[in-house]
Amino acid sequence: MGLDQLIKKCKKQDTKAQEQLYRLYGSKLFSICLKYSNNYTSAEDTLQDAFITIFDKIGQYKNQGSFEGWLKRITVNTALQKYRKQKVFEIVSEEQIEEAEVEIDEDQVSLDYLLEIIQQLPDRYRLVFNLYVLDGYSHKEIAEMLAISIGTSKSNLARARYILKEKIESNLEHQVKSIER
Repeated sequence: MGLDQLIKKCKKQDTKAQEQLYRLYGSKLFSICLKYSNNYTSAEDTLQDAFITIFDKIGQYKNQGSFEGWLKRITVNTALQKYRKQKVFEIVSEEQIEEAEVEIDEDQVSLDYLLEIIQQLPDRYRLVFNLYVLDGYSHKEIAEMLAISIGTSKSNLARARYILKEKIESNLEHQVKSIER
C-alpha cells in the first residue's frame, strides 16, 4: 500500500493503517522525542502523545509538502508543549552573551556520549540547543515557539554550549589521565 493510500485510511480511523503508519515512522519520530526529552521514558510518553495528535489531526493534512515533515513538526511541537506549561525559561537581559566555541574531535567523542550529555542539559538549554543546532531554527523562530525573547534564546544556547564544552573537556582529560596510568 502506498503512502497516499495509507494516509487516506488513517483519515478514516482505520486502526490497521494507523498501526502501519506507526511502524513506518515511529523510530524516526522517537529519535526526535529523545532529543527533546531528558530521559527515555519521557521520550516514549512524548511519542505516544505525538501519535495521538497525528491521528487526531491527520484530516488536516492536505497532501501538500512533505508528510514526514508534517509528522516531525507535530512531534517537535508536542515535545515543546510540555515545557511551555512549565516555567523552565529564565528571563535574561538582551545583551549579547559570549558564545562558547565547541570543537569536537569525532575520534575522541562518540555520538552516544554527545547525545547523553545533551540529554543531561537543563530543559531550557537542551530545547534551545536542539532547535538551533540540530534542527536549524533561527533564534527568532525559537523565541516564537517557546514564547521567550530572542535574547533568552541566545543566552540559553550560549549556556548550553558552555556546559557541553566543559563536559567534553572534562571527559577528555579523564580519558588522558586513565591512559597515562
